[in-house]
Amino acid sequence: MAHKTAGGTDKNLTDSNPKYLGVKLYAGEKAKPGSVIVRQRGTRFIAGKNVGMGKDHTLFSLSEGKVSYSNKRKTHFDGKIVIRKLVNVS
Repeated sequence: MAHKTAGGTDKNLTDSNPKYLGVKLYAGEKAKPGSVIVRQRGTRFIAGKNVGMGKDHTLFSLSEGKVSYSNKRKTHFDGKIVIRKLVNVS
């Protein structure tokens, strides 16, 4: 077996670290101030009452309470209507 990669053929052998995205606290679970609720790329989930958004679109709790989810209709600039999940802490 070879102990080194053949020269010039190792373009696709590196891999990036996992980012651990997704929902961290589900509906009905308790959230403390500063606890991460959702880690996401883009705004798949929208920040609602007592929820803040970080610069990487991470949603976090601003106060203590229970997490709840609901749907919200959003209108894009071109008139397209999309439904987004709204995250609240109350």
